[in-house]
Amino acid sequence: MIFTETPKKIRVMFTPFRDGLQSSFGGKTRLKDILPAMEFAAKEAGIRHFEFGGGARYQAPYFYVGEDPFECQDRMREAVGPDADLQILTRSVSGVTLYTQQTKALNLQARLMAKHGTTWDRNFDYMNDVDNLVKTAQPILDAGMHHQVCVALMGLPFEDDTVHTAEFYIGIVKKLLDSGVHLDSVCMKDASGTTDPRTCFETAKGIRKILPPEVILWQHTHDTASMAVSCYLAGIEGGVDGIDLSVRPMASGTVQPDVRSVWHALKGTGYSLDIDHTRMPEIENMLNEGLREYEFNPVTTTADARVVSFPMPGGAIGPNVHMMKEAGILDRYSDVLAEFPNVVKAGGAWTSVTPGSQQYWLQAFNNVLHGRWKKINDGYGLAVLGYFGRPPLPSDPEVVKIAAEQLGKEPFDGDPLEVAPDSIEEATAALTERKIELTDENVFLVAAACKPGKNIELNEGLRLLTGRAKIVLPLKKKEAPAPKAAPAAAAPAGPPAFTSPVTTTCTVQDGEKTRTFKITIEPPAGPAVEAPARIAAPPESNGTPVFSPFEGKSELVEVLVKIGDAVTAGQVVAAVEAMKAKHDVLAPCAGKVKSVDAHLGDDVMAGQSILTIGG
Repeated sequence: MIFTETPKKIRVMFTPFRDGLQSSFGGKTRLKDILPAMEFAAKEAGIRHFEFGGGARYQAPYFYVGEDPFECQDRMREAVGPDADLQILTRSVSGVTLYTQQTKALNLQARLMAKHGTTWDRNFDYMNDVDNLVKTAQPILDAGMHHQVCVALMGLPFEDDTVHTAEFYIGIVKKLLDSGVHLDSVCMKDASGTTDPRTCFETAKGIRKILPPEVILWQHTHDTASMAVSCYLAGIEGGVDGIDLSVRPMASGTVQPDVRSVWHALKGTGYSLDIDHTRMPEIENMLNEGLREYEFNPVTTTADARVVSFPMPGGAIGPNVHMMKEAGILDRYSDVLAEFPNVVKAGGAWTSVTPGSQQYWLQAFNNVLHGRWKKINDGYGLAVLGYFGRPPLPSDPEVVKIAAEQLGKEPFDGDPLEVAPDSIEEATAALTERKIELTDENVFLVAAACKPGKNIELNEGLRLLTGRAKIVLPLKKKEAPAPKAAPAAAAPAGPPAFTSPVTTTCTVQDGEKTRTFKITIEPPAGPAVEAPARIAAPPESNGTPVFSPFEGKSELVEVLVKIGDAVTAGQVVAAVEAMKAKHDVLAPCAGKVKSVDAHLGDDVMAGQSILTIGG
């Protein structure tokens, strides 16, 4: 049982304002809704160490909320005062993006983070590639931030005793120490909460034994599998100096445990927290008030023991479920989970943390949707080919071969930073062309949203800077007030009741264009249910519509044809994005393109025509 005769204070980094937001809402929250609680936590409750940026909470503000993340960081710094430590999360060679970056982009990132209030930078590599960690440490150190390097932990969804063991993790820290890189602290980071307590204890004990005494040992986990408190106790017993904790309503479930849970678990052990648990109800009440309009997804607030077989980070489960629901394919969720161990083993057992978690998820999704390895996700393919670094285990040679063929790239064993695309150059050119001011912040906003093969017009940085930001907030649906009932005698006669589908036509005038659609109206399922309308194919004389392959909503990201082009049946004529991946849209017949009915960046629903093909 955990106990110490010499009292020890365990340091706490408070996470509701970064990881809590990411794991609960994918980071999609307005600053004004959380800032009062953060200011109270610092100035009234005396909390001195916060996580406030990086990870998805760098991109989410301008991808989905229409807010500049640097302005958010400035206002958060102002709210907590000059003395509190503010920490970000970075992803080694990917920085705060999902793709590899050049060193000059990482240098700019570090300078801007420090300029806008950051004092600590937690840097992890999902491959646990020590060379990547050493090279990406230098920008952090040059910017004057506290350098916290991570060992990324994960419970394997298959049997293997050579990786993701205590000895494996201790060996990574030994290599880091041998490299001579400066370490201010080391973090045992388990983004999925799937490492067992015994491994946490042995890892902490082994790392603490080889670390210089002045280097802090930290631990991070999630409560997705209901193991976080036991893992923290095991880590503390093994020598951990600091842990990450949150507070309701953004605690437990896919987030970190509540401060009060660990405070209670440490009673009588000789260990205590350097944070006042008695102020948590006040912070909780302020967060509840600020987030009263937000819809909490039960998937993110409920523990799910299945995660031990599909190790996904808290910040990815909720958004992925939401995206599957929007795309109309939530019925395949269990199938994707069942495929997860196959993609983890074939990939080489890299850690399931961003971007690795998305690579696993999207490849499992593709395997379910198209057949195993029939369509290689670009991120997963680049990872097995070596463009993100070296995975802990060799990738499956057959999958590597398939990825090379589909992506048109050879396997690579060099430095990922040297072959990364030049996002700074691309961003600078895009800003110059549009006569937008070339500040460091503007360049980085655009650069961090660049993605290989992505149309620059859909770049979220440019959208923000030109007033076209997309707002996607997880707010509760507002119910329209019920109409007042008219007196019985004055009630107009309603339409005749019907019990089977009724088909009619609908003419739509759009400028000089007139289009006619068939409308099928379904009978109501009950007295309180309105009959939905389905848009069917327009009459043959008006051509054949081309639809998204998804039953729900997806974003139009590419149109490959123009009016007058001849197309063949099965030809790729457009592409939509769903589940953060691009999917082909195929022509259902041969003919000529009569009209393009949607614009790049539009959200297209099932039954909404993207373009029309005539005979």
